[in-house]
Amino acid sequence: MWNLEVDWIELVLRGVLVYVTLLAMLRISGKRTLGQFTPFDLLVIMLLSEAASNSMTGGDQSLPGGLLVCAVLIALNVVAGFLSARSRTVEAVLEGEAVLVGRDGRVFHNVLRRHRISRNDWEKALREADCEESSIRLAFLEADGSIVIQQARGADAEK
Repeated sequence: MWNLEVDWIELVLRGVLVYVTLLAMLRISGKRTLGQFTPFDLLVIMLLSEAASNSMTGGDQSLPGGLLVCAVLIALNVVAGFLSARSRTVEAVLEGEAVLVGRDGRVFHNVLRRHRISRNDWEKALREADCEESSIRLAFLEADGSIVIQQARGADAEK
């Protein structure tokens, strides 16, 4: 329980490698994965954590080994936050940027499809903004997966 079964530097390197790899996989999978979770998305996240667990510890079941990997993951998260706050480029790579999905009453359906935004999600965003497609001034898919819609001026008066 208290003795490391794997060399400590190997645990650190495994933690770093898994963190960076999973971060890249999540970024590649798109904004939808990072935004509002469906039950299926949550299941994938839970299974990812279970699958990554053994690859980080290399079979080390000791308490210090598990705590060391946890410390590495927290440290990587702090470093990523620190770098994101100081560099727009790093922020864009790690967190992503908003994507324009509609302008002046026109919806870019190809962009919505590319980012795997379902018709239901789009319609929900319209309802939340209390806006019709024809009244859209700007619509963005934010880096966190949410959809923000700005109405054209005077659209409220037309209702």
